[in-house]
Amino acid sequence: MAPIVGSGKFVMSLIINDDGKPREYNRMELADSDADSDKKVTQWKQSFHQIGLDVARTDRSLVYYENEANQAKLWDVLAIYTWVDDDIGYVQGMNDICSPMVILLEEEADAFWCFEHAIRRVRENFRSNATSMGVQSQLSILSQVMRVVDPKLHQHLEGLNGGEYFFAIRMLMVLFRREFSFVDALYLWEVMWAMEYNPNMFVHYASNGSNEVVVTTKLSKKMLQQYERKNMKNGRTYQKVFLLFSWLQVF
Repeated sequence: MAPIVGSGKFVMSLIINDDGKPREYNRMELADSDADSDKKVTQWKQSFHQIGLDVARTDRSLVYYENEANQAKLWDVLAIYTWVDDDIGYVQGMNDICSPMVILLEEEADAFWCFEHAIRRVRENFRSNATSMGVQSQLSILSQVMRVVDPKLHQHLEGLNGGEYFFAIRMLMVLFRREFSFVDALYLWEVMWAMEYNPNMFVHYASNGSNEVVVTTKLSKKMLQQYERKNMKNGRTYQKVFLLFSWLQVF
């Protein structure tokens, strides 16, 4: 282990004022700061065990992870992210999203920041408490959109008691990393993130009970109709998949 320089402690409070002069704290303030710091460090270290377990089984079929140094690189990125995001922290499944960044980017810092930006798209899916999971909101949206995009499939799933789409939890949380091969998953990510259609350009839509899309503004309606004529109503049904998941990216 590397030797500890100084006390081995770190400061999480301001040490200088806005005017650049050193800020002085009384003993009570320093004690409170140390207590907060110790609590955060303890919570952070508690996540190490789960990160280690998940790193050991991440993409084990890939030659890249036969090298323990590469496993350590994945562990480092996840551990640092856990420190940065102390609200949600590390949740199982984040390793699947982080792994491609670590493999494709040689520098650990680059891998971290790409992962940090990628996880923003699905971060709320990992938020959970004793009664609910963040991904449940996307399941509800998925159900509503499928009712519009492919009503026959939606009715079939409802007949199988699958209308709440719980089977899609893993798909949405890790963006199909475990449903497709490594290469196919990356191709899907690239298409989803780079496709021309962007739901942020339009107002949210919903079913009005007759499987028609309802848009609240004339401009949005015109743009959406142009997209539908080009991609949806001419038999190019494969576009529906990307229409669906591009909408899910918003939430």
